[in-house]
Amino acid sequence: MKKKILVLTGSPRVGGNSDLLADAFIRGAIKAGHEVFKCEVGKKNIKGCIACNTCYSKGTPCSFDDDFNNIAPHIEKADMIVFATPLYWFTFPSELKAVIDKTYSFLIGEKELNIKESMLLVCGEDNKESAFDGIVSTYKLILSYQKWTDRGHLVVPGVLNKGDILSTDYLVRAEKIGNNI
Repeated sequence: MKKKILVLTGSPRVGGNSDLLADAFIRGAIKAGHEVFKCEVGKKNIKGCIACNTCYSKGTPCSFDDDFNNIAPHIEKADMIVFATPLYWFTFPSELKAVIDKTYSFLIGEKELNIKESMLLVCGEDNKESAFDGIVSTYKLILSYQKWTDRGHLVVPGVLNKGDILSTDYLVRAEKIGNNI
């Protein structure tokens, strides 16, 4: 079944390791016949949610005009959401976390999302996979709360400098995962 997959990337670094990881997943998903939209959240201007509960009161998901209001329609259309991100202090980068937090607007606006599945692709410099426990745990809590089906997570340790992931097999693995969605 063809899916509408939204890939939210967390890095502001074009062509960085998590960006390459996202692109590999996308190649596989497109080969499998899915419709994919990549949103480079790390380059966006997104402020954190302030829980003002005025969502949709001005005709947009967030009452404050930032890039979330341009991302929200893609979230609404998606059947699946993929978080492709670097690890920042054991969790999501702030811009990506702000998007996650602002999905609160759908709850306040009583907008039901189509998203039924999700996946986490994460990479970082630490060589120990245990350094990724925080982001994986947060991801799993989001899944539980949203009642999304987990399509898995791919943790890529030991990549710091731009392009380090190219000398691993993780891009091939990410493409295979995308192809098998």
